[in-house]
Amino acid sequence: MDLYFDPVPLLHDARGAFQGRWSDRKWLNVPGPFYGADTDNCGTGRIHAPGLVLYEADHFTEYVYRQPRTREELRHLVDAAEAEAFSGYGCDGDTHWTSETVREWWRDRGRVQEYLANRLADWETDGAKAGQGVAAAAVAYAGYIDGELAAHLRAYLFWLEERRPPAGADRLPRL
Repeated sequence: MDLYFDPVPLLHDARGAFQGRWSDRKWLNVPGPFYGADTDNCGTGRIHAPGLVLYEADHFTEYVYRQPRTREELRHLVDAAEAEAFSGYGCDGDTHWTSETVREWWRDRGRVQEYLANRLADWETDGAKAGQGVAAAAVAYAGYIDGELAAHLRAYLFWLEERRPPAGADRLPRL
C-alpha cells in the first residue's frame, strides 16, 4: 500500500453526493478530504461504510473516523454519501485542513478518545446501535488513534504541504 492514497480524483460523477459544508463538519471527523457535516439520523452510513463511518451519540449523525485508503473503501464511502438523505458528507477537506489545524486536531485527540470512552456503555446497550456494531467501531476508532493514525496523519501532512503523495525516501513532517 502507498504511504498516501489520494481518493478525491477518483470521485468522478460521485462528487455530487458530497454537498456537506465545512462549517457544519462534526468535530469527531478524522482529518482528511472526507467528513460528515449536517447528516441525517437514518443510520445508513455504517451500513455502507462500517470501517469508515461512525455515529455521534447524541444526534445519531454521521462522521468519518477513518479516511478511505483503497478504491474499495472509497466506493463504500461514496455509497454512504449517496444513501445519506441530506447529502451531508463533504469531500473538500483538502482545501480546508492545514498543517496547523491537523496538528491542532492531533493535540486535542484526547477529547475524541474521552468522548468515545464515555459513550461506549450506552452504545453497547442500545439495540439499534449495537446491531450496527457502533460500540466495536468506537473501540476500533480509539485503537486507530492510539495506533496507526499518527503515521497516516504524517503522510496527510506531507500531502497537504507538497500536494503529492510521499515516496519512500521522503521525510514525513512531524505531528
